[in-house]
Amino acid sequence: MPQSHGTRRRSSASQKRGGSRRRDRRAPRPAPSPRDTHGAYDDPYGLDEPYEPYGDDGDSRRGRRPRDPGPPPRRDERRPRRLRRILTSNVTITVVALGVIMAGVVLIDLEELTGEKSEPPGAAAGLSANDMLAMMSGSDMDAVSAGAIAAAKKRAYEQHQRDLAELKKKAERDAQARAKLKAEQERERLAKSNPTAKQNKAYGKKMNELKGWGRCWPSLETLWDHESDWNERAENPSSGAYGIPQALPASKLATAGSDWRTSSPTQIAWGLSYIKARYKDPCRAWAFWQSHNWY
Repeated sequence: MPQSHGTRRRSSASQKRGGSRRRDRRAPRPAPSPRDTHGAYDDPYGLDEPYEPYGDDGDSRRGRRPRDPGPPPRRDERRPRRLRRILTSNVTITVVALGVIMAGVVLIDLEELTGEKSEPPGAAAGLSANDMLAMMSGSDMDAVSAGAIAAAKKRAYEQHQRDLAELKKKAERDAQARAKLKAEQERERLAKSNPTAKQNKAYGKKMNELKGWGRCWPSLETLWDHESDWNERAENPSSGAYGIPQALPASKLATAGSDWRTSSPTQIAWGLSYIKARYKDPCRAWAFWQSHNWY
């Protein structure tokens, strides 16, 4: 049965309404969630960079993905930072400072243990005039003792000359004797050598002036130049005379001080005492030596 225009219109409207209903029944389009836009992915390296969309259809439901942050730092790139933190830490600085201090202490201790004074052994550094006078006054010698010492020195000198003459005769006969003579002469030269002769002379000059014999200093200097070259360790291998004044026997020097073997002032004090008791002053002692080659 044919439908009227009104019926057709209603059907069309009903279709339209039905079509509208079908369209209305469709699920609403989901809005982008916070997970899709901001929190969908954690930033693995703390870069906080924006995300770029993915998908090719332009649909609003597409999510967002993080930009590629690149490869993580390599281990060899982390080492300089770690080394820098170690080197600049308070513990490292304290340990280095303590090491420097300990090294300085060790060096100072080694220097104190191995250091040697350049002062000649036995030289009384800083000896005052009063000390010198006390030493000389405490070693005064009487004329009898001085005479006995002079006689011993005379006998020793004469014996030495006889020995040398005998060696010279033997030297003329064989080479062995000549070698022995040369060795004896070298021993005498070494006995008179002394690297501290200048200092010993300074002591002698001062002590000679304190005795009141300043005008006789050239005589005393020359006299002991011949005897020992002002060497406090000089020893005559033939007679055993010892020290700057060549005391004979050597133990006589002990009357001036217990350090007589190495002390220049002690030996000089004994020598001046011997000269005073035997010759009155160095001028007369040197005059006697010029005539006899001993005093």
